[in-house]
Amino acid sequence: MRDIDVVERLTLDQYKVSVKASNVFLTLDAYRLLSQQIDNPLHLGVTEAGVYRTGTVKSAIALGGLLLDGIGDTMRISLASPPEEEIKIGFDILKSLNIRANGINFIACPSCSRQEFDVIKVMNELEVRLEDVRVPMDVSVIGCKVNGPGEAKEADIGVVGASPNSLVYKNGDKSHLIDTTTLVDSIETMVRERVANEQARRDKEIVRVDGTALV
Repeated sequence: MRDIDVVERLTLDQYKVSVKASNVFLTLDAYRLLSQQIDNPLHLGVTEAGVYRTGTVKSAIALGGLLLDGIGDTMRISLASPPEEEIKIGFDILKSLNIRANGINFIACPSCSRQEFDVIKVMNELEVRLEDVRVPMDVSVIGCKVNGPGEAKEADIGVVGASPNSLVYKNGDKSHLIDTTTLVDSIETMVRERVANEQARRDKEIVRVDGTALV
């Protein structure tokens, strides 16, 4: 607070305040306390959070809790990993909290004896192939007929796993069957078709008046 007083006496008002810590509970307590005392923008982060897996968990718990409380204006994910991985985790935290819609929200099941295809392998391949997609959409990939339909009905694109063919849902309705051995290719095709359709829809909304494009 003394530092804030010094900055404000200098009539500087374009600044953010950060009280990062490497401990999750200290981070939560510090930002919650500070948010009650000042109105300045807050820059969130768990500093030196650690390696990829544990650092991601720490960051998600601390930043997720603060953002759910309405605390925070910008953030940094600090991992002992390449910078692009930090950015991806940040986007995923915001996407999970419905703060930012950017790209695909995958719904996928864990491993169990009911699966009729290798869900983990399929999802790993899809995540890599569709990393460039920025159109928001929910894609559900469930490996069995028990939990599959419920999740598929809530997704933009849903796949209910079965052998030899899996059932596809689109916008909550049954659509068609696809060969389970070609799931990755088929799902990628459906996603990219949806992206193209969304872009075409947006293009149609552009109306030209006196040479000026209006959306």
